[in-house]
Amino acid sequence: MRLPAWTRLLPALLLAAGAVGPGAGLEPIRYKPQVSAHPLEGKVTATTFTLDQPLCVFDGQVVSTDAIWLVVAFSNASRDFQNPTTTASIPAYPRLLTDYSYMTLKGSPDLYPCAEAGGLAVLRVGTDPGCLQDRGGRYCNAPLPAPGPYRTKFLVMDEAGRPKAETQWSDPITLKQGRDPSSVDTWPGRCSGSMVIITAVLSVLAGLLLLGLLTAVAGACTASSLWRPEEAMPREQLRLGSFLAKRYSPHPLPPERARVLSATRDPYGGH
Repeated sequence: MRLPAWTRLLPALLLAAGAVGPGAGLEPIRYKPQVSAHPLEGKVTATTFTLDQPLCVFDGQVVSTDAIWLVVAFSNASRDFQNPTTTASIPAYPRLLTDYSYMTLKGSPDLYPCAEAGGLAVLRVGTDPGCLQDRGGRYCNAPLPAPGPYRTKFLVMDEAGRPKAETQWSDPITLKQGRDPSSVDTWPGRCSGSMVIITAVLSVLAGLLLLGLLTAVAGACTASSLWRPEEAMPREQLRLGSFLAKRYSPHPLPPERARVLSATRDPYGGH
């Protein structure tokens, strides 16, 4: 049986249909975004993450009027992401939790030159909470509302807003998660053995220190009560300062004694 003529075109039609889809017709760029390899504090936090800038990645594939966007999507939704075909269809940050993706950090090609201009060339995602009140959050770089994981890619769009080239998707990026306070176990019975030993040693040392302090204070009080010179000496002795002397009262000599003393005077007038 002879098949209709249109059936001969079926393979070509199927092949063309398979080519239409996310990223079809875009020039691929062999680059995968990644969390910065620089030794930075807070490269990944509960609401932000830091990427290396794609320096010297777009040379020869873009012109000065192109725009380079960063696409952020939940990891499980990145495979179905549809590149926007106009500027008006660019997904905005406020729809992240419903559309599972958004685009941000629009830049021109001259921001990513081959020669690094000095310093660290990084992009921080999620660092602008105030942008939600600017144009309703469109093109916003606000803090991320969930731990993810997320995937990112760079998308080049021409002056008319049509997609032109794209990089690969990054590996999944999971944000740090805070611990629920109600899940923190504060029961002492579940402390580790080393923690119990350290606590016991510190308690004993504190007790010995307190005992030594009380002993020193008690000894000082006892010594001060045993040595009170103003109570141990009579008043008549205290009047003489540091010299001790006994009371005495002068008595006149009897006449016989006085005559003996006068008889023994020096015959030459000396006394």
